[in-house]
Amino acid sequence: MTHFPLPITADADLAVLYPRLCDTDPAVRRLALIELAELEQEAHAPWLVAALADPDPAVRAEAASRLAYWEGPETITALLDCLHDPDPAVREAAAHSLAEIRLPGSGRILLPALGHGSAFARAAVLRALRELRLPESLVPALAEAAAADPSVRLEAVGVLGWLKHGAALPVLTRLAESDPVPEVRRAAVGALGLGMDGEALPALLQALRDPEWRVREEAATTLGKLRAGEAVQALIEALEDPYWQVRQRVARTLGRLQDGRAVPALMAFALLHSSANLRKEAAIALGEIGDSAALEGLEKALTDGDPEVRKSARLAVAQIQLKVRVSPD
Repeated sequence: MTHFPLPITADADLAVLYPRLCDTDPAVRRLALIELAELEQEAHAPWLVAALADPDPAVRAEAASRLAYWEGPETITALLDCLHDPDPAVREAAAHSLAEIRLPGSGRILLPALGHGSAFARAAVLRALRELRLPESLVPALAEAAAADPSVRLEAVGVLGWLKHGAALPVLTRLAESDPVPEVRRAAVGALGLGMDGEALPALLQALRDPEWRVREEAATTLGKLRAGEAVQALIEALEDPYWQVRQRVARTLGRLQDGRAVPALMAFALLHSSANLRKEAAIALGEIGDSAALEGLEKALTDGDPEVRKSARLAVAQIQLKVRVSPD
């Protein structure tokens, strides 16, 4: 059972729960710990930290999970230690809780944990650092982007993307173009859209032809975020992608770019596709482009078997008529 070298003081709730927190049955201890956490009293945080040393992994995992709601240096330090727990469920709970903590100044505790330890622990620390956007995390994240373990590289990409620092562009570009793991390539492609400039375009155009469809899908989305007009022709070609999910993202991006060159391909390869979601996206894109050449196809789509497609076609026709000042027949 857990040994609590802590005074109960005059806390009535704690006095009631104490016998069960120290019970020989781990299931009883775990339920008592849940009740303690649900009281949401900051003074109880040291008791949750103490439970991280419980001999039962289910109790330790519960304590690690509940500590996400108590931000403090002691909590962060204890959770970092739990990243090396022998039980995987405890490690996962600690990693999740660390990612939820937004304590100002926590970087000074998290950053020293990078560069050594297991791949799991380093990945968890990077995940915790991501949304903190600490400038000090740039250099260690760049180093971890070259880690042998793909889970570490994946989380390093997350940190670099949120920092939006130009120094990360070469690293993100390299990962987007040549990382052997599709999920890392996909993350790097997405990160290139978070404030990066046109220097990312060659990597994104290559990603539109990636062997993995999810990478191609992400590339289409990122090009839309960057408003990359130079990519229109490549996007038009991508409307013939064998995966409708990729075509859907491509159609959305072409709509945002509002380039009339895309109209014939949107009508041929998207507006007539078997996927209703893609037909709907094509109609929306054609309305955003606003070219009267799309009217004939959109008017046919007014009788589409899917109500969402018909609605999108109606709106698109109205947009185009407004833009070119064509009155309804």
